[in-house]
Amino acid sequence: MKITDIKVEKLPLKLLKPFKVSLGVIEQYDTIIVKIITNEGIYGVGESSPIEFVTGESVDTAIAVIKALAEKLKGMDPLDIELIHQVMDRYITNNTAAKAGIDIALFDIKGKVMGVPLYKVLGGNSNQLETDITLSIDEPKEMAYAAKEKVDSGFKIIKVKAGIDPEMDIEAIRLIREAVGNDIKLKMDANQGWTVADAVMVMNAVEKYGVYAVEQPRPYWDIDGTAFIRKKVNIKVMVDESVFSPEDAINVVKREAADIINIKLMKSGGIYKAEQINAIAQASGLSCMVGCMLESRIGIAAGAHFVASKKNILDADLDGFMVCKECEGINGGFDIKGGTMTLYDKPGIGIDLNM
Repeated sequence: MKITDIKVEKLPLKLLKPFKVSLGVIEQYDTIIVKIITNEGIYGVGESSPIEFVTGESVDTAIAVIKALAEKLKGMDPLDIELIHQVMDRYITNNTAAKAGIDIALFDIKGKVMGVPLYKVLGGNSNQLETDITLSIDEPKEMAYAAKEKVDSGFKIIKVKAGIDPEMDIEAIRLIREAVGNDIKLKMDANQGWTVADAVMVMNAVEKYGVYAVEQPRPYWDIDGTAFIRKKVNIKVMVDESVFSPEDAINVVKREAADIINIKLMKSGGIYKAEQINAIAQASGLSCMVGCMLESRIGIAAGAHFVASKKNILDADLDGFMVCKECEGINGGFDIKGGTMTLYDKPGIGIDLNM
């Protein structure tokens, strides 16, 4: 089997309403659909969802990189995934979202060739998982109201964006816990927004409200600061932007800076290196979460298959498609009821693409 063509298409995602995090407000978002064609009639679909302040890529640069990589990959066997990653990494460093789009399409092809869903290709742990739902930063009372709505619709895990105003972060958690009761799992995400002192203060203050983990309290580069925070609090510390690669994961492990690693396919360059990051974490006694950017069903389905395949991935934050209107022509992959995602028993990632 040979790759004959790699097609890319920009896809606007229409947000239901602006989404606010400590790094900024997202009002509109474009993603990229990737389709790898083979000489045997089998094709794979993937997604590249770059975001400048996380991956350092724009949609335009990612499209340019994918098109350039396509010229290097034509004629290669799509099942030679490790070799293809070597070729991509030799040609251009970083550009992880661009590479993720190609990687996901390759794994989709692999599942189709084997005739099994991707989660079985990757390990076959389960076909079901529980995702959280994320609350955008707002006034604490509004966040509590939104949390109650999400819980009433079936979600059991709430992720609360934070990192702009420490006192407001504490008040939001207090009101959210009051609104949703004690049976709902709460976690926070500061998106690199706190000082070391503020992180310690907030995390110790919200411990009594049953927050079980706080994500990325410090800027991605401050591993020492994050390690210091971890020693001063009882709540689990999760890193996100600090880990893009297996090498980053090793650095975090050596410096005892985290309890949980948030793996995103758009940061790792796809599933191939995401598996390596999870293996490093598991061998070191850390668990993992799989998160996402704002993505269509394609990227979310790929992440969900990865979660479902690994026993060490204990958390999922795969709600990126829920803040957007559904994309016409992209169907399947999974069903969702409340926060429970059930993967389709179809080969590959299970997406039907009619575009």
